[in-house]
Amino acid sequence: MFQTLVNAWKVDDIRKRILYTLGMLVIFRLGSHIPVPGVDPKLIAQILGQGQLFGFFDIISGGAFREFTIFAMSIVPYINASIIMQLLTIAIPSLEQMAKEGEEGRKKIAQYTRYLTVVLALIQAIGMTIGLKRAVINPTFFNLTVIVITLTAGTAFLMWLGEKITENGIGNGSSLIIFAGIISRIPNMIYLTSEYIQAGTANIFGAIAFVVAELIMIVLIILATEGQRRIPVQYAKRVVGRKVYGGQSTHIPIRINMAGVIPIIFALSLLQFPQQLATFFPRSSFYNFVQKWLSTSGLIYNILDILLIIGFTYFYTAVIFNPVDVSDNLKKYGGFIPGIRPGKPTTDYLTRVLNRVTFVGALFLAFIATMPVILMNVTGLQLYFGGTALLIAVGVALDTMKQIEGHLIMRNYQGFLK
Repeated sequence: MFQTLVNAWKVDDIRKRILYTLGMLVIFRLGSHIPVPGVDPKLIAQILGQGQLFGFFDIISGGAFREFTIFAMSIVPYINASIIMQLLTIAIPSLEQMAKEGEEGRKKIAQYTRYLTVVLALIQAIGMTIGLKRAVINPTFFNLTVIVITLTAGTAFLMWLGEKITENGIGNGSSLIIFAGIISRIPNMIYLTSEYIQAGTANIFGAIAFVVAELIMIVLIILATEGQRRIPVQYAKRVVGRKVYGGQSTHIPIRINMAGVIPIIFALSLLQFPQQLATFFPRSSFYNFVQKWLSTSGLIYNILDILLIIGFTYFYTAVIFNPVDVSDNLKKYGGFIPGIRPGKPTTDYLTRVLNRVTFVGALFLAFIATMPVILMNVTGLQLYFGGTALLIAVGVALDTMKQIEGHLIMRNYQGFLK
């Protein structure tokens, strides 16, 4: 891998792309330290308290959420808008037709995604401003409006920043912004760990166990991300005029973790929504009910979390991989799975294999999501740098390295996957 980076640095075009990406990420980190005007960060930290949702949002925003800077909402509204548009593309025929129109159709969908991002960011900014109104120094209508506009503009700027990285840099821009936020929290995690050890709330052996568990999870994430079930496909020979087409063998890759981190985010957002509301009404009976039955360390919460992750994994996998379409395409182009008849038998076979592989992937995601709770209870460390953050970071790192390798392969260099 390091040799791949060295070779990439020697190529002028790739070096410019890497420097451009690093420059944009530096801008992101600088903006993460610009506070929102008219807000007391100390009161914000007291209101938010400690929670898995807030801890997770603070990690992916690179600390901007708890400090309530202009990038407090990070690029999450853009990611949510992209997921919603992807689902709507499948559900609405006109959008589906637009997606099949090539580059022009994708540009229109991207434009709709930007509009939806601004709408979602505006709604989220209004909710955060109203919920955290106690932390506003002078809560007049004008000051609240400025806060809402600042938060919305921060997310819109990050959306633009991510698109520029994707266009002129290396890797997926929005993913790299989240990646940079996660990595930037590592020094703070080390500092907090030393503080816990000095205060006596944790011991050195617990910290070592935490690091070892994180390394093991990294290995498991790489194996699950790269692991796949390959279904062999054979194409029959066709004679068209004097030319012979087909006859080659290939495969259909079904990845173990095809849904990525999306099921975890869906389940986390759904379960933590009542807790987020409860923090805005700390003296109500609703707050007491949520604290009693939906505590992040409680048994009921974690059981619901596992069930939701499994359900969302099957749902999202069914969205991005349709066995009927794959079977029809195979039949259309003369392909078949050895031993399986074309048509409905192929669809049933693909569905059966997909369900089995998805079940393994769903259990893996449930394990990754619940492992931080186990580690924090065992070690006494409240770091919230668990499986979800690692899953995002490792996935983005692998994808970026593959893109760098792709550029090198075009220039006859050998990449780190060889």
